[in-house]
Amino acid sequence: MTDMLSLQGLNARYGAAQVLDNVSFAVRKGAVTALLGRNGAGKSTTFKAIVGLVARKGSVRFLGREIGAEPTYRIARSGLGYVPEDRRIFTELTVEENLEVGRRAPRGDAPRWTPEKIYALFPNLAEMRRRRGGAMSGGEQQMLTIGRTLMGNPLLLMLDEPSEGIAPRIVDEMAKAILELKGEGLSILVSEQNLRFAKAIADEAVILERGVVRFAGTLRDLEAQPSVRDAYLAV
Repeated sequence: MTDMLSLQGLNARYGAAQVLDNVSFAVRKGAVTALLGRNGAGKSTTFKAIVGLVARKGSVRFLGREIGAEPTYRIARSGLGYVPEDRRIFTELTVEENLEVGRRAPRGDAPRWTPEKIYALFPNLAEMRRRRGGAMSGGEQQMLTIGRTLMGNPLLLMLDEPSEGIAPRIVDEMAKAILELKGEGLSILVSEQNLRFAKAIADEAVILERGVVRFAGTLRDLEAQPSVRDAYLAV
């Protein structure tokens, strides 16, 4: 299966502190890959390095093209959608208006998203189209951020900790939505601490610990290696 995204020897630092150390893994076309690790493992930094929000060295290839030196806006335009952990919705705008902010022209090779399609994916949003973003719960804001990113018609979607800090009921809805997105043909990279959530959605897993890849393989492979799971994921 074709790789949508490939990292080779990716390094990133904040000042003198090295955060990522030769990180290498790939996200296959049409697959859901979970980037797992405890707090501080380097998951969010990996996402930021991919889209050029932190200084990085090494190779980042998207759709077979090297993007490691490109600015963030150009990476986004190429079809890589990024949903950050802190959501960053426009709190004074309504749900409808937030979605319109994300609208981009259709891509011939990507699923085409409209507000109605977003509402079908996230029925909660359909019931609050005119509600301001600041009056929504954390889980609803997370859905809105994903919806706004989908309005850009991405080929690959990166979700940073989508289950963090939201109600269990919404976590289950989020898992269902991610599987529906996979069914639409999207390739998805999800960073997670919640192994149960990752097992519900992912085909493959990568484990980070202190900025180093400690495991890369299928969820089945990970389940067959409880010592690895316990060493790097147990609380």
